[in-house]
Amino acid sequence: MSKTLYTREHDILLKVIRATRAKSGLTQAQCSAALGRPQSFISDVERGVRRLDIIQLRELCHVLNLSLPTFVKLLEDEIRRG
Repeated sequence: MSKTLYTREHDILLKVIRATRAKSGLTQAQCSAALGRPQSFISDVERGVRRLDIIQLRELCHVLNLSLPTFVKLLEDEIRRG
């Protein structure tokens, strides 16, 4: 399996993370605080500097009032749209 860090799909993932956080009405600082992390955590995630594991993504979805399956569907829809 090749690294996905520099793929179109990874760029779309970051876009969906940013968009869902913005749509939730939370700032990076508020979102990070809800996760018990410094503001730089979400900033690093949204810039692609830090990657999330599946448990962290699930926790982020919870903070954004979004189920993990719903997030994945949004991601898949965006990837299909290209």
